[in-house]
Amino acid sequence: MLVNEASSALGPLMMDVEGHALTEEDRALLRHPFVGGLILFSRNYSSVQQVQALTAAIREVRPGIIIAVDQEGGRVQRFKAPLTRLPPLADIGKLYRSSPASALAYATELGWLMAAEILTLGVDISFAPVLDLAYGVSSIIGDRSLHARPELVSSLASAYIDGMNEAGMAATGKHFPGHGAVQADSHLELPIDSRAMDEMQEQDIVPFAALATKLAGVMPAHIIYEQIDDMPAGFSPYWLQTILRGKLGFSGVIFSDDLSMAGAAIAGTYSERAEKALSAGCDMILLCNCRNGVKELLKNETLILMQANQERLRALQGNGNISNLAQLQSLSRCHVAQEMIRDFA
Repeated sequence: MLVNEASSALGPLMMDVEGHALTEEDRALLRHPFVGGLILFSRNYSSVQQVQALTAAIREVRPGIIIAVDQEGGRVQRFKAPLTRLPPLADIGKLYRSSPASALAYATELGWLMAAEILTLGVDISFAPVLDLAYGVSSIIGDRSLHARPELVSSLASAYIDGMNEAGMAATGKHFPGHGAVQADSHLELPIDSRAMDEMQEQDIVPFAALATKLAGVMPAHIIYEQIDDMPAGFSPYWLQTILRGKLGFSGVIFSDDLSMAGAAIAGTYSERAEKALSAGCDMILLCNCRNGVKELLKNETLILMQANQERLRALQGNGNISNLAQLQSLSRCHVAQEMIRDFA
């Protein structure tokens, strides 16, 4: 999508909307220069035609805006029928035990199918893939993880990203530097991970390091790694600048996780959370399901002067070449991918 950069600079805030169509308040907020992204949820989807109309209306108000969704598969799939019911990523790892080559092919086709379907709806990115390791203790990660072994997460996620990229979608890895080893759900509380950096580097950080040059986005976790830093990763210059940017060489967009989550409350008010996340190194902050919080940010005269890296953000814009879902569903590759899902279920 080509846009006039001088008139459509993207701000660092990703917000949400309530329903199936834009309200006048939604339109007014979207016009604010601090806004640069919008995330959709299940409540925003009733049909393919409806969500296509919604994304078109969003772009009429704000050309070039980054529209996102969580469409991982399994229990985290916001848009359903007539889109394909996608399996959890853990199914790819299970297949690897009996057939590594089949698992890698499966990962590529799932990544392609997920991305291709979403792009036909006018959505730029799905926040995928999950790179957390399957330690078997995290209630919120669970079967969203590809595997327990970091080298297999790296290779399977690489294949999945290849599929996404072939469809025209940039990939976002989450949740840096790793959410799988803590039981607590950061949506509900602030998890504490007591492991040392040496262990993290040998385990959880491995996929992020291996894929740093393939990822266009990374989302850090609202977790304190207490032996390493006293702030959650998404508010930590050490994690985001020294490690992710410096040591791993990541050059894409750093998204905050949702600033309305309980794990983010340690950083203060919504304005304080936003300022600390951006100052720590986030390029775009998410604030979801909290309209009053969004309004608070947009009234903060100091905060709204903070600007976003336009080159990084525009690299996330969708580049699919399939015009609609019917065309996609007529392709033999789509049939093959859907047949693989049925065969490996």
